[in-house]
Amino acid sequence: RLALERGGSAREALEVITALLERYGQGGSCKEEPVPFVYHNTFLLADRAEAWVLETAGRYWAAQRIREGSRNISNQLSIGSDITAEHPGLRERARSQGWWSGDGEFSFARAFSLEKQPPRMEAAKARFHGGKELLRQHAGHITAETLMSILRDKASGICAEADGFRTAGSMVSVLPRDPARPCVHFFTATPDPSR
Repeated sequence: RLALERGGSAREALEVITALLERYGQGGSCKEEPVPFVYHNTFLLADRAEAWVLETAGRYWAAQRIREGSRNISNQLSIGSDITAEHPGLRERARSQGWWSGDGEFSFARAFSLEKQPPRMEAAKARFHGGKELLRQHAGHITAETLMSILRDKASGICAEADGFRTAGSMVSVLPRDPARPCVHFFTATPDPSR
C-alpha cells in the first residue's frame, strides 16, 4: 500500500518497499491462530514501461527486472542468479551464514531457501511450476481472459481451497504502454476466484 502511495513507477515502488524493509524488517502471521503460518513476501511490481519481481528474506532482498515474456510468483523464492538489484549486504550475509561459499555463481533462491521445506511450502513450489507451465502454454497470446483462467485453475493449486487455506482474491491488470489508453483493473468479488 505504501509503495502504491509513494511510488510513481514500478522502480520507485521497489525502492519504497526495499527502504522500508531494510529499516523495519517484516513479520506477522499469514493465518490466524491456532496454527500460525509465517513466510516472507514476494511482489510483482509493474507499470506501463517495466515490471519487476521483488523477493525478500528478513531485511534482505533481491529484485529481477522482467524484460520480456511472463513471470509468476508463489510464496517461495524463485530468483536465481538473474538479479538486477539487491540488498547491499545480501551476498555477505549468505557467505557469513554458510549458505554460499563466496565462490562461483550466486543464487538468491538457493542461498536463502530452507534446505527442507515445510509441506505447505512444497505446495507453493507445485503452484509455482503449475503457473509457469500455464503461462508457457499461452506464450505469445496472453490476454486478461487468459490470466483470469489461470487464476481460476484449481488443478495447479493456484486457486486454493484445501486445508482451510483458501485463495483470498485475485487481480488482473491491463497496463497499455500507450499513455493515452486507460489502465483497467479486475478484482474478484468473492473469496474464490473460480466464482
